[in-house]
This record gives sequence, C-alpha cells and structure tokens, in this order.
Amino acid sequence: MEITVRFPNLGFLFEYEDRIFSVLGFDITIYGILMAVSLLIGLGMILLCARWQKLNLNLCLGASISALVGGVIGGRLYYIAFSWSQFSGKSWKILCDIRSGGISIYGAILGGVLVAALFCRLSRTSFWKMADLACMGILIGQIIGKWGSFFNRESFGEYADNIFSMQLPLTAVRAGEVTTAMREKLQTVDGGTWILVQPLFFYESLWCLLVLLMLMMLLRKKVFQGEIFLRYLAGYGLGRAVIQWFRTDKILFPGTGVDVSLVISVILFVLCTVVVAVKRVMSRKRAKVRMRRIEKDQQAEKEAEQQRENVAENLETETVQGEKNGSERDTEERGSSSESVTFAAAAGGTEEAGQPDQEQERSSEESGGQPKS
Repeated sequence: MEITVRFPNLGFLFEYEDRIFSVLGFDITIYGILMAVSLLIGLGMILLCARWQKLNLNLCLGASISALVGGVIGGRLYYIAFSWSQFSGKSWKILCDIRSGGISIYGAILGGVLVAALFCRLSRTSFWKMADLACMGILIGQIIGKWGSFFNRESFGEYADNIFSMQLPLTAVRAGEVTTAMREKLQTVDGGTWILVQPLFFYESLWCLLVLLMLMMLLRKKVFQGEIFLRYLAGYGLGRAVIQWFRTDKILFPGTGVDVSLVISVILFVLCTVVVAVKRVMSRKRAKVRMRRIEKDQQAEKEAEQQRENVAENLETETVQGEKNGSERDTEERGSSSESVTFAAAAGGTEEAGQPDQEQERSSEESGGQPKS
C-alpha cells in the first residue's frame, strides 16, 4: 500500500510502499529493515567502544547478543501484557509477529538487563562495566530505529501547527489514536482528509542523539562503574517523560487512565538521578579518605625513613668518636711507654755513675784499716 506523509511547513513530501517485498510468505517492511539495521549498527558501536577501551571483544559480543535476545523477548512481552485486549484470543504467530512493531523500549531494556546480568554472572564479568558500554549501542539503535515509527505512522503527538508539523492521511492511522482536537482541525488535501500532528518520533530521535553526545563527553569523567548507564536511564527517562505526555498511542495501566511509560520515565529519571548524585558524593568521600590514608602512610614512611637516617647518623658519629677516642688512648699509651723507658734509662745511668765512688770508698776504708809497717 502506498503511503504519503507530508511536512507542509517544510515543503517535504514522502511517498513510499509500506511493504517492500515478501520472503516465504512474510512481508518485509521498512520498519523491520530499520530495526534490523539499527540493531546491527548498535552492536557495531558496542564492539568499537570495547576495542577502544581494550576490553575482551568475545565477552562483549556474547553479552550484547544475550542482551539483544532478552531485549526483543522482553519488549514484546511487555507490549502484549499491557495491550492484552488487542491480543486476547489471537494465535501465537500473531503474538510473535514483530515485523510491524509492537515492541516496548522499556520492556526491551528490562529484558536485556536481566539476560545480560545473568550472562555476566556466569562469565564472571562486571555487569556495570558492560552496561556502561552497552548504552552507547542502545542509543545508536534508538536514534535509527525510531524512524521506523515514521514509516509505521506511529509515535506522533497531539494536534500542532508548527514548523515540524506532519500531515498523515486519516485512513492510514488507527482510529483510537485520533483525538478530538485532530478531528476538529481536519485538513483536506487533493481530495483526501488529513490530520496535522507533532512528529514525536523525530523529537525522540534528536533527544537520543543529544543524550549520546552528552554521555560520550562524560565517559572519561565517570567516577564509578555503571554511572554512564544510570545517566542514560535518567537522561532518556527525562526526555521520554516530556514526549510521552503528548503521545496519543499510550499504553495504560489496566482499568486506569495512567500512562505506563510516563510513570516509568519519571521514576527512572528521579531514581537514577538520585543514585548517581549519592554515589558520586560517596565516591568523592571515599577518594578523600583514601587520599588522607595515603598521605598518612607517606608521612609515616617519611618519618620512619628520617628516623632510620638519624639512627644511622648517630651510629656513624659514635663509630667516628670511638675511633677518635681509641686513637687518643693509643697515643697516650705510646707516650707513657716512652716516658717510662726514658725514666728507666735515666735511673740506670745514675746507678752506674754511683758504683765507682762506692768501690773507691770501700778501697780507702780497706787501706786505712791495715797497720803500717
């Protein structure tokens, strides 16, 4: 079926076939092709970041494929669970048919996180490190994949007449998504009836691009593992909460008029923002404590080194002083020995000089004592 989409204030006109071709009885749509391309490019982005960060590519590839499978299953189950009135009594083939949409981003994130966490636990890999890496690929996939909503004629907002306003054929959209304001402002172009709406898919794609650029700038400044992933959830939640407010194809809690995606978006933004703020403060405090401990250890080591130097210096001083005292004692001993030798020599000379006198006196006494003849 040929579809025409107009952007009257920009002067753009798009005409395309909803179904491109058929394979084994399955119609391949532009939406399906864009989703596949977005997943492949997102996976390539993850592996590129993994190589840049010098991580194990095999582990990153395994975690990414696991998260991808879990994301598709989780996104589809989430959509079916909150839109059960559309699928009640349908065959399993219809329940599993995702070629034309029917996947919720929050269900996909939840399913991907659960399966990736299980994979990381079994492979003994840091889940938060993988999550920081994966959110880059997720955003790339959202930026590209969101244009599938353009070709699927969904994710548009309430009536608005501005530069980006988009015209859709009334017959090409689901009746439940056409609001009272749209019906009151119906436009007739070339004999057909058109509605004028806001292209929320375009706004969301731009917002995801902005979040991606911001996260890339913060990548080198992260304080703890998982910070980038939490910032992604908070940033996307903020933009999605604003965009979701204007959407007409809302998924509501059963029996209420409360938008499920709006509630989840607000919770994610508030919760993740608080967690990031608290963890950053705690990380800074731990860093300061760690720094003080390091400085204290360095000071203690410096004092111990100074003490060792003082001990060595005192020991050296005592050794030098001991050597000096020993030298002085040796000098004194040598001086005393010399004096003793000199004194002994002097005493010996005196005794030798006195011996002839004594002998002479003894001779005189002997001669004087004899009678004269």
